[in-house]
Amino acid sequence: MPISARAENPGMDSRLDPSTGDYDRTRIADLSNAIYLRLTTPLGTYWADKTLGSKFHLLKRAKDLPRIKKLAQQYAQEALQPLIDTKRADKIDVVVEWAHDGHLRVYGQVYQYDVLLTPFSHFVKVS
Repeated sequence: MPISARAENPGMDSRLDPSTGDYDRTRIADLSNAIYLRLTTPLGTYWADKTLGSKFHLLKRAKDLPRIKKLAQQYAQEALQPLIDTKRADKIDVVVEWAHDGHLRVYGQVYQYDVLLTPFSHFVKVS
């Protein structure tokens, strides 16, 4: 993309494919990359920002208990809170369900000005 075209669309990013973690050739202007990185990066492991990430890695050995589902919801909300703090989003709804196959499904929606910006879905491996 020429520099002039990039300057016209400063909010356009290459999309990270959640199934592979690699960039695909899709251009996006939503928060899907920010959501993906905040949910999949273990908290404190990203060199440029120690506050980026989630605590989902702490659930790898968790059992199928109701409190683990609640804990996963709390971890997702904590990971996505910076999007609200920086005014990139106004509201984030998070729902967690047991897939009962060794995964929790975390999904929800990100809103700004009462308009749905980005729906998201993420699986967290548990025992």
